[in-house]
Amino acid sequence: MIQLSDDALLVLFANGDGQAARELTARLGPRTFSVALRVLGNRVEAEDVAQEAMMRLWRVAPRWEQGRAKVSTWLYRVTLNLCLDFKRRQRSVDLDTVPEPEDGGPSVAEQLQNRSRMDALQEALMQLSERQRQAVVLRHIEELSNPEIAGIMDISVEAVESLTARGKRALTSALSGRRAELGYGDD
Repeated sequence: MIQLSDDALLVLFANGDGQAARELTARLGPRTFSVALRVLGNRVEAEDVAQEAMMRLWRVAPRWEQGRAKVSTWLYRVTLNLCLDFKRRQRSVDLDTVPEPEDGGPSVAEQLQNRSRMDALQEALMQLSERQRQAVVLRHIEELSNPEIAGIMDISVEAVESLTARGKRALTSALSGRRAELGYGDD
């Protein structure tokens, strides 16, 4: 079966194809949630933002201009803007809420260690400036290219490189003293 592009699926949805909506949601929903979670640091808030971002995508579908922007790029930008709006309204952030470990393989000790690592990463991410956090999340967690991030954040590629480099240095600095605590040896 041929895998359709996000653009094609959005156009099909706009023309009443429910299966296209399900496919696009399965493809983009988890990544939208992941970006929101990393920026906001709170699972419930991230779910709300991701849901609103997807709703905005559905509302824009009938007017979508194929080729003007990638659907995923547009959705990331909307997600980041919604996160900023949310943070403006809610000046406090719950640093204790982190994603639950996946069921399956890891032992209880490994799950606790993974949770400690996630907590530490989330705490360190929340210490970054808003723009650095967005750039680092999109580059190193979502693995987008610098030009894609530049388009999403509406800045130059050089600015993306600077933000990610400074953010990565700040994360390294924040986490370097906690290597033993987080279960990393002296490698």
